[in-house]
Amino acid sequence: MSKTEHQSRPLRWAKSSHSSGDGGQCVEWAPDHAQATGDFLVRDSKNPDGPHLTLTAGAFTGLIALAKSHA
Repeated sequence: MSKTEHQSRPLRWAKSSHSSGDGGQCVEWAPDHAQATGDFLVRDSKNPDGPHLTLTAGAFTGLIALAKSHA
């Protein structure tokens, strides 16, 4: 599937396992988009219509490491 074909489909967002259930620290990412394009999209689940970050694989790995170190 090309990057253009994938962009025409709605994104499936997955909540981080490090997100709390009480409305705080809610981070989501789009795994299918990352697999199809190599771009890692990250957003605040409390604001799903707001902006998202587009990260490289290395930057996403760093974000995960940072989140784990503060858990």
